[in-house]
Amino acid sequence: MYVTRTLENFFLKATKQFPVMLLTGARQVGKTTFLQHLREERRKYVTLDDPLILNLAREDPALFLQRFQPPVLIDEIQYAPNLLPYIKMSVDNDRRPGMFWLTGSQQFHLMKGVSESLAGRVGVVELMGLSRWELSGKGDISTPFIPTPENISQREHSAGSLSLQELYNIIWRGSFPAVALNDEADRDLFYSSYTQTYLQRDVRDLAQVGDELAFLRFLRAAAARSAQLLNMVNLSRDADIAPNTAKRWISILRASGIAYLLEPYSANVTKRLVKTPKLYFTDAGLCAWLTEWSSPKTLEAGAMSGPILETWIMGEVLKSWRHSGRPAPFYFYRDKDQKEIDLLIKQDGTIYPLEFKKTASPNRHAVRYFGALAKLDAQVGPGGLICLVNQPLPLTPTTWAIPAGII
Repeated sequence: MYVTRTLENFFLKATKQFPVMLLTGARQVGKTTFLQHLREERRKYVTLDDPLILNLAREDPALFLQRFQPPVLIDEIQYAPNLLPYIKMSVDNDRRPGMFWLTGSQQFHLMKGVSESLAGRVGVVELMGLSRWELSGKGDISTPFIPTPENISQREHSAGSLSLQELYNIIWRGSFPAVALNDEADRDLFYSSYTQTYLQRDVRDLAQVGDELAFLRFLRAAAARSAQLLNMVNLSRDADIAPNTAKRWISILRASGIAYLLEPYSANVTKRLVKTPKLYFTDAGLCAWLTEWSSPKTLEAGAMSGPILETWIMGEVLKSWRHSGRPAPFYFYRDKDQKEIDLLIKQDGTIYPLEFKKTASPNRHAVRYFGALAKLDAQVGPGGLICLVNQPLPLTPTTWAIPAGII
């Protein structure tokens, strides 16, 4: 069963511009299915998961490209980075758009090779798990979320409503197509297998992890901190590993698409880079499994209910931008007085503030810190409180309560 992805239109447009397109993203988010659906009949498909083909790509990359000539889709390119210089030579000899489509799950080493070999020749896009809009069959009309009255009204008109039970069922199952699209699939078995495969393939390749139990403890400790400021000392203590190890493993979670770090806002870019970011898992279902919630009902009633809802909302807003081919200009606000705003979206010099809260009875107290943005050297646009209301409601002249189900 194929579900229309929001990224389709942008990818097809970009492939008319670049000779090489690279699709990155975490494992099992549907990268291969996505490109198999889009590829024309004459485009060959070859996967480097095949040991014989991988051996050819590594031992004789020139012969590999003679055997699999463009237009071609090469799956799991990270296993044979030595192919990249030969792809560059092929592109330089015949610079046609859309010659090579590549997929890669590990961005850490892969992106270094791409930037060195294919600079100016490659378009890079990222696919995440299924968004709420894609799951509801409306991926083709999804747009980047921004809390303007026009955008909210359009979404309210197009999106169906979600009950609390339906929302937490979506959150608990997660956005990986294998479990999100099949209610009969064993969710626990999927995430258990996913974690084991992730340990055996990606992590060992990236960091040579020797103690798998230590890494699993680290994953669980990190998941318990989703939607919180990233404190490496506390994280390393709870996982019983060295702080430098925790820092390296967080980098691996980012590189492989498992985690997202939201940077704090600052008018000074240098200051922004040295402040503490917030950690989010990109898939709320994986986060819920790692923190051991056995059902949507126990998740909704449990101590992680709010943070995992915030994790899901952040993931949905992030997907709305990345799946539209747009960079996500996201930050959070926190000042020395501990005034914090969950998300700032900065577009064309204007800042749009957002708060996330598990409540069906919002009030203006929840957005009281939006006024702190007045001291910034930037224009402040409409804001929003994403929560559990059934329909958009005004909180202030410039702020709306927004149903989580329409994000």
